[in-house]
Amino acid sequence: MDCEHAHLRVYEYLDGELTVWKRRAITRHLDDCPPCAQGFTFEIDLRRVIVSKCAEDVPAELKARIAIALGIIEADEPVPE
Repeated sequence: MDCEHAHLRVYEYLDGELTVWKRRAITRHLDDCPPCAQGFTFEIDLRRVIVSKCAEDVPAELKARIAIALGIIEADEPVPE
């Protein structure tokens, strides 16, 4: 695994979408390449900030409209919390 391949797979790696073997190859590369490891750490930290700052409660009415549109519930059913 080289830096270019590690960078191309950063989001798949962070999202857990790679095979065990590809994940291990990237992990080994990160262990041996501080600049790439720093880049991956930045992406992890960025995701944490986004999650913590962008969390909003969805109004119950919107949840119901989406559930009805997806066929998860009928129009006359209560929305599960």
